[in-house]
Amino acid sequence: MTMPALQADAAARPPRIGLLDMARGIALIAMASYHFTWDMEFMGYLAPGTAETGWLKIYARAIATTFLFIVGISLALSSTPTIRWPSFWKRFGMIAAAAAVISIATRVAMPDTWIYFGILHCIALLTLIGVVFVRLPLAFTLLVTIALLAAWILDNFGTPGLLRSSFFDPRYFAWIGLAETPQRSNDYVPLFPWATPFFVGLSIALITVRTRLPHRLAAIGTGFWWPARLGRHSLAFYVIHQPVLIAIAYGLSLVVPPPQPDPVETYLGECNSACVKQQGEALCRSFCQCTLDRLQAQSLLTPLQAGKIDLQNDERVQTIAGECSAEAQ
Repeated sequence: MTMPALQADAAARPPRIGLLDMARGIALIAMASYHFTWDMEFMGYLAPGTAETGWLKIYARAIATTFLFIVGISLALSSTPTIRWPSFWKRFGMIAAAAAVISIATRVAMPDTWIYFGILHCIALLTLIGVVFVRLPLAFTLLVTIALLAAWILDNFGTPGLLRSSFFDPRYFAWIGLAETPQRSNDYVPLFPWATPFFVGLSIALITVRTRLPHRLAAIGTGFWWPARLGRHSLAFYVIHQPVLIAIAYGLSLVVPPPQPDPVETYLGECNSACVKQQGEALCRSFCQCTLDRLQAQSLLTPLQAGKIDLQNDERVQTIAGECSAEAQ
């Protein structure tokens, strides 16, 4: 590319928007606060299931939605007027490598709930998908965005489960997000429904780059706001923050040990936490209370929590689960 062409390309690029960096930085802080709640639950300071139910569940979903929305905006801005492939592949490689490290580390540390497709895996795949859409006509991207929004509304407010099938339950289909019963994970962010905020952000950015709005937003100074500086190093923060937070929680447990958990609260918390990933909270409360009562009546709760009963193969537990599921429906 000649010097005049390089200068023209640079002039056509949208400027860096400090407000976007600041929004990303605030989302990182929110994410760290949520993860510390999860760490405190993991160390026994909070009841099991606290971080995955109630308002904290909504908080976590809002954070993930914000991140993916910003990723969509950022991809569109960085690909205007042309895709800078060396920078694109470098960024993609860093995200994919970080996702792989998280999968390996959690597979070793938490084999039952390891992260096989978390938010970094989702961002990496959406980055590859999104870079195709920035080269397609805007109308096509808008149609896909509308279709995703319609599917999300249908799944949440229309006929829940209509789009899902047991065919997608195996882990090798986990990235799609249409499983009826996905396998447990400490961070599960599949394409559906999480491609929706990404495509909304991508579409909005592709529309606004046709105007002077990015330049007007860039003129708003945010350099003195430290979240904006943090937002420029989001991947490094994401990879580093959780080991630091879990180390703090562990150190606290050595100084002030957490109270011994109540077995009933522990069971209800763990049961609700696993259940709400597939069902509504009201149904899960009914189901978990029913199974608790029957396990206690048959003196099965203590051996179950001690690991002396195989949940998947014990006929007594399977019968209780089936009967309580039917009653809760």
